Amino acid sequence: MTFTDRLEARARRLGRRIAFPEGRDPRVAEAADRLLSRGVVEPVLLEAEGDGALARSVAMLREGAVDGVVAGAVHTSAEVIRAGLGEVGLRPGVRTLSSSFFMEVRDFRSRGTEVLSFADAGVVPEPGSRRLAEIAAESVRTRRMVVGDEPCVAFLSYSTLGSGNGRSIERVREAVRRFRAACPEVPADGELQADAALIPGVAETKAAGSVAAGRANVLVFPSLDAGNIAYKLVERLARATALGPVLQGLSAPLNDLSRGASAADIAHVAAITALMAGRGG
Repeated sequence: MTFTDRLEARARRLGRRIAFPEGRDPRVAEAADRLLSRGVVEPVLLEAEGDGALARSVAMLREGAVDGVVAGAVHTSAEVIRAGLGEVGLRPGVRTLSSSFFMEVRDFRSRGTEVLSFADAGVVPEPGSRRLAEIAAESVRTRRMVVGDEPCVAFLSYSTLGSGNGRSIERVREAVRRFRAACPEVPADGELQADAALIPGVAETKAAGSVAAGRANVLVFPSLDAGNIAYKLVERLARATALGPVLQGLSAPLNDLSRGASAADIAHVAAITALMAGRGG
């Protein structure tokens, strides 16, 4: 069973109502038909022109008339995010809206097919150390809801545990300190190069004794540039399934789509949204 199959199976048990403000788009209509026929969620299609349907759907989310919203097939990410911040706002205690992608990748470390979290690859351009730590914490929370396993966090850089120096490396190191203070129960390390974070043999050489090196499943990128480029490369070159961007930190689940999303992509994001419903973004 693939990750997306598991998503649908788990969402089916919840009976969530998910609003789609872009109901006129054929891909959205096809996704809604698929979701309804499989009993994954109860789709609520809105078909008003312009921004009216987006605003109406997010207002319905705020009022509890639906459990989640999926948008972005037509609207830009900026429009979706503005609607979310304006209507439902951030969850108490959260200061940064961020995002993560779920990347279903083929076996690369003798564990079979895996799901990796890439953050932030969709929202925050140049996060400082505080924001990097918050992005990691929200990614851990989202992963537990959606994937259902225990996160292991790597803060990525071009250096591994002191092999290099520079302002960006210091920013990552400070983020690790902040994250460990906030989430002491979560294995985390940094700064780590991507190979040291992911490959056990490389980790033994570059980061012996690290609690996260070689087994990370949550990758925190130092910038939006790095995260966005990485997820697109992995999606296209490694033929990974990329789901997201999943918005993190909102008080209710509103999720964005790539405007190039297929009907299947939209259905998968709806299942993710259903799993996040009732627990905030």
